[in-house]
Amino acid sequence: MPFDATPDPYGDPLRFGQRVQISRERRGMTQGQLADLVGISPHTLRKIENGQQKAPGLEMVLRIAEALRVRDLSDLTGHPDMHVDLFIGPGHPRLAAVKAAVDTFPLSSSVEPPPVAHVEARLHAAWKARHRAPDHREVIGKLLPDLIRDAQSLVRHADTGAARRTAQSLLSQTYSLSQFFLAYQPDSSLLWRVAERGMIAAQESEDPHSIGVAAWLMAQAHRDSGPRHFDAADAVNLEALQFLEPLLPDASDDVLAIAGALRFELGYTAARRRETGTAWAHWDKANSMAGRLGADYYHPVTSFSQAIMGAHAVTVAVELHQGGESVRQAARAEEHTIRSRPRRARHRIEEARGYQLDNQPDVALATLEKAHRAAPETIRYNGYARSLILEAVESTQAPRRRRASELAMEIGILAA
Repeated sequence: MPFDATPDPYGDPLRFGQRVQISRERRGMTQGQLADLVGISPHTLRKIENGQQKAPGLEMVLRIAEALRVRDLSDLTGHPDMHVDLFIGPGHPRLAAVKAAVDTFPLSSSVEPPPVAHVEARLHAAWKARHRAPDHREVIGKLLPDLIRDAQSLVRHADTGAARRTAQSLLSQTYSLSQFFLAYQPDSSLLWRVAERGMIAAQESEDPHSIGVAAWLMAQAHRDSGPRHFDAADAVNLEALQFLEPLLPDASDDVLAIAGALRFELGYTAARRRETGTAWAHWDKANSMAGRLGADYYHPVTSFSQAIMGAHAVTVAVELHQGGESVRQAARAEEHTIRSRPRRARHRIEEARGYQLDNQPDVALATLEKAHRAAPETIRYNGYARSLILEAVESTQAPRRRRASELAMEIGILAA
């Protein structure tokens, strides 16, 4: 290799810090940007890259790998035997077809769109299938391309104001369903395009429920982009709540539920900021709104309901890093059954995080196994779950290490 060539992190036995620097620069990121994403100071990152500070623990290595979109842990560690597929992977097999449907905009078509009632029925069936299926991405990924094309066609062919508003509402709902498929997939720009188009279509529809759902998903997209976007997440949430609040005294259950879901999202973001009082205050308000719904009610998109509030309490406690409180809330949440399989799996992952915080790694691992049984596709694409499993793979306890390795291979993040 020429003396002035850029070192190749995949070919030379470089130290960890050099590999981080090379991967960061190839992605066009500054030290400050990467440090912000992983929650350390630029000074600390500089010392890691310069070799003045030893390589961090596994949790920080995984956070750096995720921020740099490294596909294989060995790319950072330099150890070929540590072949571990990380957070984004190759994406779901149906991702290309969904992307093609989103990105295609026929300007004219002689083919008449299906009747509105037909698209409505297919959307309703798709949401039900998503909640029931363990392989929910596969199920909705199969349905989405035709739904997207037909909903777009309805908007193009609408010939009255009322017809156009109805079509825009259906298009917004279709984009909302798409976001559940695209979450944790290796195309963040596609997720953002869908989130923004869903919000625009919802506003064009003038339908309060569609607007609330689109705002709920847009706020999550902002929050999941990192701490610098928390204020944007709150702004979207608050704007939507201000729009919905005058309607709530006479609102349908669906509108009341989406307002409750938005209220909880404010608490979730506050918990991510470690604002304990604010987080629980928003949870209390959301819980009061859930109490206005029937005991059997379940929101078809967000899962907001009386039953979900226990799961939400676990999430707040986990994000506040309150291990003992997380475990207490998890015990209370067991009194209720979450109908949606992917949402039930997500709750199990949150419980596992709580048990890990409470220094109960074996219980955390057992809880992740429950998440896998509920919905394998949820745990397969969830970064928190993957981090916990990989941490257990490194355990000095042989039974825990063996159990974690088996789960890692089942979900496809550890090579056999």
